[in-house]
Amino acid sequence: MTDTARTARAGVPERPTLDGLEESWARRWQEEGTYAFDRSKERKDVYSIDTPPPTVSGELHMGHVFSYTHTDTVARYQRMRGKAVFYPMGWDDNGLPTERRVQNVYGVRCDPALAYDPVWRPPAAPVDDAARRDPTPISRRNFIELCERLTVTDEQAFEALWRRLGLSVDWSLTYTTIGRIARATSQRAFVRNVLRGEAYQADAPTLWDVGFATAVAQAELEDRERPGAYHRLRFTAPGGREVLIDTTRPELLPACVALVCHPDDERYADLVGGTARSPLFDVEVPVYAHPLADPAKGTGVAMVCTFGDLTDVTWWRELGLATRVVIGRDGRLLPEPPAGVPAQPYAALAGQTVNGARREIVGLLADAGDLIGEPRQITHPVKFYERGDRPLEIVSTRQWYLRNGGRDAELRATLLARGGELHWVPAHMKHRYDNWVGGLTGDWLVSRQRFFGVPVPVWYRLDDAGEPDWSHPLTPDESALPVDPSSDPAPGYDESQRGHPGGFIGDPDVLDTWATSSLTPQIVGGWETDPDLFAQIFPMDLRPQGQEIIRTWLFDSVVRSHFEHGVLPWRDTVLSGWILDPDRKKMAKSKGNVVTPLALLEQHGSDAVRYWAASGKPGMDLAFDPAQIKIGRRLATKLLNASKFALGLGAADALRTPATAPLDRAMLAELATVVSAASTAFDSYDHTAALQATEAFFWRFCDDYIELVKERAYGADAAADSARAALASALSVQLRLFAPVLPYVTEEIWSWWRYGSVHRAPWPTTYEVARTIEGSGEPALLRLAGDALSQVRRAKSERKLSMKAEVPLAEALGPAALLEQLTLVADDLRSAGRIAKLDLLPDRTPELVIACAF
Repeated sequence: MTDTARTARAGVPERPTLDGLEESWARRWQEEGTYAFDRSKERKDVYSIDTPPPTVSGELHMGHVFSYTHTDTVARYQRMRGKAVFYPMGWDDNGLPTERRVQNVYGVRCDPALAYDPVWRPPAAPVDDAARRDPTPISRRNFIELCERLTVTDEQAFEALWRRLGLSVDWSLTYTTIGRIARATSQRAFVRNVLRGEAYQADAPTLWDVGFATAVAQAELEDRERPGAYHRLRFTAPGGREVLIDTTRPELLPACVALVCHPDDERYADLVGGTARSPLFDVEVPVYAHPLADPAKGTGVAMVCTFGDLTDVTWWRELGLATRVVIGRDGRLLPEPPAGVPAQPYAALAGQTVNGARREIVGLLADAGDLIGEPRQITHPVKFYERGDRPLEIVSTRQWYLRNGGRDAELRATLLARGGELHWVPAHMKHRYDNWVGGLTGDWLVSRQRFFGVPVPVWYRLDDAGEPDWSHPLTPDESALPVDPSSDPAPGYDESQRGHPGGFIGDPDVLDTWATSSLTPQIVGGWETDPDLFAQIFPMDLRPQGQEIIRTWLFDSVVRSHFEHGVLPWRDTVLSGWILDPDRKKMAKSKGNVVTPLALLEQHGSDAVRYWAASGKPGMDLAFDPAQIKIGRRLATKLLNASKFALGLGAADALRTPATAPLDRAMLAELATVVSAASTAFDSYDHTAALQATEAFFWRFCDDYIELVKERAYGADAAADSARAALASALSVQLRLFAPVLPYVTEEIWSWWRYGSVHRAPWPTTYEVARTIEGSGEPALLRLAGDALSQVRRAKSERKLSMKAEVPLAEALGPAALLEQLTLVADDLRSAGRIAKLDLLPDRTPELVIACAF
């Protein structure tokens, strides 16, 4: 039994207020299971939403409120359309953001070499900057326990805010991306990827974040403009010919393995196929031609180093070049020079940071006369990890990759076709998907050298010399999942064999957080653990998300579902726009211009904040505007007062009785067009158009219709019955039209005079409205009456008279046909305008004019 059958009518309060609605109704919704998912429904009667799990590493901001409100309007609309709405909430709590937050809050760092200390306790309060600069090392297990502790606290705060905002989530469907179910699901999918050959391991150049000490995937990169300088270095070709090159990274000179020029660059055609010698180190390197070399950049000759940037990687791979690695995982130059590079002058660079080595080698080159001219200062884009604060380096590491079409044209074409099957809202967002998939340069790097994440579920045999057999990883049986290879022995081995020749070692890495988040439909839908539920909700109906993670969450989810199920994971995707500050700049934590929502929710009420959020269409940017929130508050207040007034006239007892008066039928006929427009808009995920249509009618209903009929509605005749019937039907319909956006005030008003929850009531239909109209109605008649009343009010206002002032005589001028229509509502117009006598003067003016004599 649902709350619809349980909840009694409350009656109209003497002084209705918006204050306190969030607390009382959020509690009742939870107690009464208003938004509980009905597992008895068939798939055709289910609407399932793959809700974005917010990252639990700080505070929610107005961008979250903006996009999650949009999704909630969809859930509420579909529920009122009779669907069993599967609307879960997840917390994305593993990965680098959580680790960084733990480090900052408690002033600690993870040292896997340390043993677990069961008595260690973190500081009781957040630490200061000094403690953050000199963090306390703790064991991996202690660190993970601290991550788990902090995320639980953050998740409770997030849930409280979501509940206050009025998200109609089924809170029994909550999950975390580090929880046992998520770990088992993520590992199961990965093991299957390995066994099918979709996941593989490779030792290759890897983008590396020195600060986080982990590999970074292509999807996590961003370019940031940074100052730099071109240094012109002198290489020497046979016969003493100078070959000048410009580089922003002179510290990589000992890693130089070749020079390249463009095949059509005649200046260097005679050098191609030969060699040149590097300055300072006097190492012989080959000279090649390659189309990626830009003749207009610098001198037209580029120095290829292993590795300075992604172009170096391309040249290294395509030209089959040697490898001379000089930068280690700590961001410092290695203590020993690579093979073939003399120990002197490399010794001056060993162990230095990149910046320190750059300064040192520039001085050495200048002293040797091999630095030509002064460095030329520039500003250029530099690759960063999106969450990092230091430029990325490229180091050779062994990593796990998942095929994604980056190196497979057939798979790329298939995944592009998948994007074409998806319904995109707005449609132009599909171009971002196509551009991303078409521009991939490599497969998805899914392993991370971090701690708080889903462990890579594989082990490696050790040969008699204790060397790992990388080519034949050991995988667990699915029944054993989740596993942690760092503490669980490999299948067929016991713990005493760990790390010994003939034994095994566990993979020390964790999976990229997107490797787990890309499986949110499977995690929350009971894939392989609850087949009935999975069949009921998968493929899902909707993926709402931010446009900036099309390349990660959306695409990665498509890849995983394609490999595992051979279908898209959902039918529709709705993309959010950006929230802008008053200067029209995107709000971002990194820019320090974000606004947190709690104070606004407390000050203005959740409905008002939701109103602001709903004024932004999918995919469109929206400026944060407190004035718009105030308009939402005023709308909610007007809804309270207008409803109280209508119900005070006895409208509640007139529900489902016919409306017979022309003005009443006209109002309802126009309301039917609003119902049609709002329904069409919601079906198209255009909550903004639905709200605009509903709100525009509501103000006309209040300002014109109620004013025109209130005197009549006080009566006791058939005309009064008609007015009360129309008021009741209009109020019932409008409350339901507003309910997806303004859940609290609509629920409060509904409880005064109707049973159950408005959010479980059926969505209004044009047929429902038409049933109240006896005969037919003409919407234009309401607008005509409203125009006439407006002119009477204006006349009083111009004379600074009260709206209750009597009008001894009013003359209505206009086309005869128009005045004939006006006669149908003349009694209501005279009553509302307090007009003693109304004369109709046809064909005196081309449009309606009401002239008042006082």
